[in-house]
Amino acid sequence: KIFIIDGSSFIYRAYHAIKYLSNSKGLPTNAIYGFTSMLLSLKSEYKPTYITVVFDSKKPSFRKDLYTEYKANRPKMPDDLAAQIPYIKKITEAFRIPTFEIEGVEADDVIGVMASAKEFEQMEIYIISSDKDLMQLITDRVKLLDTMKKRVIGTSDVLARFGVLGDRVIDVLGLSGDSSDNIPGVPGIGEKRARELIVEFGSMEN
Repeated sequence: KIFIIDGSSFIYRAYHAIKYLSNSKGLPTNAIYGFTSMLLSLKSEYKPTYITVVFDSKKPSFRKDLYTEYKANRPKMPDDLAAQIPYIKKITEAFRIPTFEIEGVEADDVIGVMASAKEFEQMEIYIISSDKDLMQLITDRVKLLDTMKKRVIGTSDVLARFGVLGDRVIDVLGLSGDSSDNIPGVPGIGEKRARELIVEFGSMEN
């Protein structure tokens, strides 16, 4: 089993789970403490054979060049969280966990490449994230693990949520849009209608 942690998802969950924690010098430590606790819990409860953390690049995604309004509605990372990121990365290093951070590329993209890599073909892959976009990667061998809800998300969950398997989630979201990423989609088509169209025609191209 290989566990691929979506660093941003993990960090934000840790940050929001614990409030108002700092050291004697006033440095906020709630995300640092939460991240470390979640990491220890993950290792002891699920006992992964391999584990890695993928972080988002500091440089804006290449998608910004394709569509300038991409994620334009997202608030800036809170200052008290940004101050903790270097320490979280040091903790990951201290655990001897390999990390990946590629300039101009989002963690989602790196995770997608890893999930489809030939080197991992004989492994069960668990992506540690609550990001619905990553549902497009789910197969019989690749699953999402929501550690907060202690829930494994597989192909049946993708079908229930989108009406299609993982490889067609991108078509549903492409038609209906995605407000969380500020993607407009096709005017007049919501997610329900997008699901119906992709089920009927098989793909956005069709």
